[in-house]
Amino acid sequence: MANTQNPNIPEVTGTLRAFRLAVPQEIYACSGIRIFGRLIRSVLFSTDACIIANSNADAVIAVYPFTPQPVITEAVMKVAGVPVFVGVGGGLTQGLRVINLALHAEFQGACGVVVNAPTSNEVIRELKGTVDVPVVVTVLSETEDIDARFHAGADILNISAAAKTPQVVAAVRQRYPDAPIIATGGPTPESIRATVAAGANCITWTPPSNGEVFKGIMDAYRKGLPHP
Repeated sequence: MANTQNPNIPEVTGTLRAFRLAVPQEIYACSGIRIFGRLIRSVLFSTDACIIANSNADAVIAVYPFTPQPVITEAVMKVAGVPVFVGVGGGLTQGLRVINLALHAEFQGACGVVVNAPTSNEVIRELKGTVDVPVVVTVLSETEDIDARFHAGADILNISAAAKTPQVVAAVRQRYPDAPIIATGGPTPESIRATVAAGANCITWTPPSNGEVFKGIMDAYRKGLPHP
């Protein structure tokens, strides 16, 4: 099978595992961020075990709308096979619990810990003094005090501003030319290209759900067609 990322790189695959979720090719235009010697360009935004195990993303970001639980982190890491950024709270979950969850995530093997936008700079400072993995701080707007985040110990910014993400990335990049930036790529090739062009080093990609992937397969089966 030809390699669509770089025609000069040979690719070897199997019959069954050739069916997978491939990250959009537009992501490979970004520079990436090198963490513990590993270059990461694409980050899968999912906690679904079967989606994670069947994706070619460079890393996984395991954040979800509930209080973080180490058992979920363990399950994600068991199937990922790639570095995992672990959400440790900062919204509903605050204070010492964030610190404890981050330390536990590091012990489980996380390559970085992610805190939500409401996290105080005091917690970020304590977090940086506790763990030896990158502290990733979520940014929602270019009006936030990014200086204070970096002074508190943020290593990487995770910019998530919905449709305004390219605009926020561009504003932050202008002020901080060398800052490591992860950003949401959006739903289309055009939105990914815009985010990369704005200055994002690394792109998070939201894959289709298990149900969405199954829909195409089942539609083919109902028509008597082979697996697509």
